[in-house]
Amino acid sequence: MTRAVYPGTFDPVTQGHLDIVRRAASLFDEVIVAVAESSKKSPLFSLEERLALVKADCAGLTNVTAEGFTGLLADFCRRRDVAVVVRSARNASDYEYEVPMALMNRRMAGVETVFLTPTPEVQHISGTLVREIASFGGDVSDCVTSATAVALTAKFQKRGD
Repeated sequence: MTRAVYPGTFDPVTQGHLDIVRRAASLFDEVIVAVAESSKKSPLFSLEERLALVKADCAGLTNVTAEGFTGLLADFCRRRDVAVVVRSARNASDYEYEVPMALMNRRMAGVETVFLTPTPEVQHISGTLVREIASFGGDVSDCVTSATAVALTAKFQKRGD
């Protein structure tokens, strides 16, 4: 059985993320969506909120689970007996950013990294862009699920942004 992990902050989880999750689920026996705490990035949503949104969005995928984690991905992979890390590379700069981490994770935990490119329909979507558009009241309904769109609206109304 091949267990893979798809790590990220998922702040918020987007249709691009879900595209990668669905495709990874078709390639591996089990996929763990590992939601990173990432306090250094000052996420909009708390770890608990992001984890709840990911779990809701992946509920129909029987071989996909979601877990929060802190610390090094290599340590998470060892604890969960993960063989493969799934990462998304939308463009060359994403790939250049990801390769050193992939090499270090292989060195530290013996895991291989598989890069999946998003489908063209969602390739342009990033959590950063979604947050920016939503912060100005823009429509992000084609970039996220309805539950995430509602959560974004509520978060920005609460903050007064």
